[in-house]
Amino acid sequence: MDFNVKKLASDAGVFFTRAVQFTEEKLGQAEKTELDAHFENLLSRADSTKNWTEKIMRQTEVLLQPNPSARVEEFLYEKLDRKVPSRVTNAELLGQYMTEAANEFGPGSPYGQTLIKVGETQKKLGAAERDFMHSSAINFLTPLRNFLEGDWRTISKERRILQNRRLDLDACKARLKKAKAAEAKATALPDFQETRPRNFVLSASASALWSDEVDKAEHELRVAQTEFDRQAEVTRLLLEGISSTHVNHLRCLHEFAEAQATYYAQCYQYMVDLQKQLGRFPATLVVNADSTPPPLSTSPPPATLPVLQAVSPNPGDGTLNAIDVKPPSSGTRKARVLYDYEAADSTELTLAADELITVYSLPGMDPDWLVGERGNKKGKVPVTYLELLS
Repeated sequence: MDFNVKKLASDAGVFFTRAVQFTEEKLGQAEKTELDAHFENLLSRADSTKNWTEKIMRQTEVLLQPNPSARVEEFLYEKLDRKVPSRVTNAELLGQYMTEAANEFGPGSPYGQTLIKVGETQKKLGAAERDFMHSSAINFLTPLRNFLEGDWRTISKERRILQNRRLDLDACKARLKKAKAAEAKATALPDFQETRPRNFVLSASASALWSDEVDKAEHELRVAQTEFDRQAEVTRLLLEGISSTHVNHLRCLHEFAEAQATYYAQCYQYMVDLQKQLGRFPATLVVNADSTPPPLSTSPPPATLPVLQAVSPNPGDGTLNAIDVKPPSSGTRKARVLYDYEAADSTELTLAADELITVYSLPGMDPDWLVGERGNKKGKVPVTYLELLS
């Protein structure tokens, strides 16, 4: 490899000189060209945008993937420009375990049926979570990362160049100031000593030499000022582009919020459907005769409810119609609704959590259901959604 020793030495000298100058400015021993207030505001706004974008991006990554090992693995795949392997979500894995357990315990048993239904819901929740993670990574994380790795790197590079241009400008100003002071001193005290080597016959006054030095310093100052102004304009245009970055991030933020709302709405709907399915399952449990099952509720069992004779619009068909049944004049019970319940059809009664309703039972009715009344509305309600009161 061919090294340019002179250029390397020159660059090292410039770097050392700028480092000394920068230190003197920090200590207040050297003058510094100040940027205008608008430019300083742009710099402050850009730094704030960069810092908060980093924090938001990192915390969003934690939200989407709480597992730090998985995040490190995905980061390595991205740096190696390789496709990140598909990963099963925790909810999907739980649903898989529940399904396998149901197959072993017996899918026809009450426990097996419930495991299958809950497992299917968990798989749906996991699939919705994966869609949310994928959508957020593309529509929200990617634009933030592109800003930090693209636009911000360009801004940082141009700011470093501007800093060097400013240091060069201040060095030229200091050099010109020193040359003018020396010229003024030489003009006041002429000195015609020879300053050239012996093989040159040249006699010039010190004031003339310093005059040339002043002209040279003024020329260097004009060049440095031009380069500084040009670089300041380039940097200013990039910093003003932060406003466009905010607009782009605002659009991405709306998409992220929309994806999150869709994800939670899906999860809510899946769980509401699961509640309805579980409300229709028999609650009969087979318990070992030697063991005492824990009490499920402190309320009296539904068997103490008054039993009415079934009334059917079509005699002989055996179908119970809770709507046509009149409540007993006495012996009905009050119940407090534990959870919201949406009626599946016209024979059921929609419930709201914490409301009080009147309930009673019908002969031949599923033991997991009761007839509920609220005002002039009547319908079947699941026992699991109620707390029977004395």
